[in-house]
Amino acid sequence: MKLNILDISKNKVGEINLPTQFKEDVRTDLMRRAVLALRSNNRQPYGSMKEAGKRSSSTLSKRRRRYRGSYGLGISRTPRKILSRRGTRMNWVGAFAPNTVGGRRAHPPKAEKCLQKKINKKERKTAIRIGISATVINELVKKRGHITPENYPFALDKKFEELTKTKDVINALKAFGLEKELERSDKKKVRSGKGKSRGRKYKKANGLLIVVSKNSSIIKSANNIPGVDIVNVKNLNVELLGGEIPGRLTLWTADAIETLEKEKLFR
Repeated sequence: MKLNILDISKNKVGEINLPTQFKEDVRTDLMRRAVLALRSNNRQPYGSMKEAGKRSSSTLSKRRRRYRGSYGLGISRTPRKILSRRGTRMNWVGAFAPNTVGGRRAHPPKAEKCLQKKINKKERKTAIRIGISATVINELVKKRGHITPENYPFALDKKFEELTKTKDVINALKAFGLEKELERSDKKKVRSGKGKSRGRKYKKANGLLIVVSKNSSIIKSANNIPGVDIVNVKNLNVELLGGEIPGRLTLWTADAIETLEKEKLFR
């Protein structure tokens, strides 16, 4: 399969052959496993304090004739702490046990729990190749909800990586016919659930992905565009390429495709 190479003015300046990384069969099950493994590595371990709910003196004897004991009083064996006393009569309240106010939790989350999910190296690389090959299948890209131009897919000229200003990148993307896609990814949608009260009232859709060959000046300028992600071809992962649903709208530069082939990335 060949892609047309377009310059900033949308003029065709050549063609490029796609390497074998773009010829992988699409498998959503493998993509889903790779995404779950990637997200599990980003989870932060959390847990409660080991002494939470256990910092009260709640020792209470259950033996006959023992002072400060609960034997023979017709009460349950719940551990209790004494607030005050009058002779042998105690004013106590339940403590320590999970069924008491201020007591410990029965099964609290533990920070030492392993949250990481593993995936084989070959499967991870295969999942990345699936995401790469899905970016040039127009049907899958439209199925994700992206608004694609008529001549999609296509590659970008080398001069695109030399852009230094955000407005120049936006003008170039609009020239390629991606104006509606930029508007779609810039819209805010109200979340449902508790996220609205936790500082996450709005959410934005994932928009365009730009893949470049090196860490050039365009990475800083394109990062300012809402919904647009830009990444070095060597740092690609399954989540950037669409996550659990392959087929993200992606613009590849000609240099990025050549780097993918020369260095045999993800093979």
